[in-house]
Parts: sequence; structure tokens; C-alpha cells
Amino acid sequence: MALAQDGAEDGTVIVAESQSAGRGRHARAWFSPPGLNLYCSIIVRGLGQGLSLADWLSWIPLTTALAVAEAVQEVAATSLALKWPNDLLLDERKVGGILCESSLTSPDNPLVVIGIGLNVNVQSDMFPAELRPIATSLFESTHRPIDRNRLLAQLLLELEQSLDELRAHGPSRLLQAYQCRCTTLGRQVRVVLAANEELLGTAVAITANGTLQVRPATETSGRNKASLVDVRAGDVIHVRG
Repeated sequence: MALAQDGAEDGTVIVAESQSAGRGRHARAWFSPPGLNLYCSIIVRGLGQGLSLADWLSWIPLTTALAVAEAVQEVAATSLALKWPNDLLLDERKVGGILCESSLTSPDNPLVVIGIGLNVNVQSDMFPAELRPIATSLFESTHRPIDRNRLLAQLLLELEQSLDELRAHGPSRLLQAYQCRCTTLGRQVRVVLAANEELLGTAVAITANGTLQVRPATETSGRNKASLVDVRAGDVIHVRG
């Protein structure tokens, strides 16, 4: 973000071998052992044509998650699922995450820094004990080391093409592709909103502006069963049956 605010150009990529203070949403720590995984940040400037600022900012993390999943499919022949909005899952465990931070000094030329953390070649016994039940890596799926340079190159290619498409044509095709990978749809979810307010219900759709539509559980919300709540931001937890 400091580089971006100092004028680094659109498309600048910063790659790290390790992170001394890796973090995710809400400043949660991100496990970042050296030399094994992929940690990078990408500076994105500008606004997509025909998109509102709110929709552009909503779609960047979804587009990034889709680009990472497609890059992993190409390089590692492994299919990732997406948990709305931007968690990457493998066998219901987290293999990667995305954190997008924006600076809106100019509404017509927003600045977004996309941060990506992807567990690539770390083995299961290297995870801290508290993460082993909920985290995994590409290596654990493929049982072979993945070339991180090739994966990064493919990721950046997929992301550039997807952002160009979002700018030029909007999210129509991206929405369809995202929905095909989104494991949140149709699930019982608990959404933690602002001020720790919680919404319980069923995730039923993703709208054209990237929001998640949830049908509240009548026993907890008291709402009409047919009503839907649009969630633009929040922590989504899949409720296991």
C-alpha cells in the first residue's frame, strides 16, 4: 500500500518468500513459512466502465478468487472451491485467502491492493496444530511439489484477463464461472456482520453486483420466509449439517 500511495503503477506485483506479519481479514494471522507457498500483492488502479465504485470494489475479490482457482486448475490439475467472497477451499479446508484493501483518494480512479496467500508446498505436519483440521495445501492434494514460479505466472495471466473482462464487459460471464465453483450456494450459513450481528439462513444466490443473497432462517429472524437479505460484506461460516 505504501508503494501504491507513492505512485507505483497499475499492475505492479510484489512477491514475498515469507511474511513476518502475514494477515487476513480482521488482522487475523496468516501462517507464512518461507520458501514453500505463494504470497503476493498486486496494485490495481482505475474503475471498470459501466460499473459503480461499489460494484467494482465488490467484484475485485471475487474475480481474484476465480483467477486463482483457474490458475491452480491449469498448473496443478486441482479443482478448488470458492467460499464467498474470497476464500479458496480444498476438501472443505482452507488452502488460500485474498485480502483487498482500497484507497479512495479519487472516486474516479480508485486504488486497490490485492493480497493473495496460497498454501502450495507446505506439508500437513508443518501447520500449527490448531490449523491442521481447517487448513491444507496443494501438495496435500497432488502429492507432488508445485512450481511456484509457473503458478504465479499463470495466476497473474488469469487475473489480468479477468480484470480486463470485468472492465470492458462487466461481470456477466465471471458471475457464471464463479457460481460454478462457489460452494457457499445452497448451504446453511452463519454470517457475521458489522457490530458482531449475526444472520442465520440459506445462501441462495449471488447477484450481478457481487452480493450474497441469504434467506433467513425463520426461527431465528422472524422474517417472512420468502424474503432475502443482501450481504455485501461479512464473514461467512458454512454450517455443517
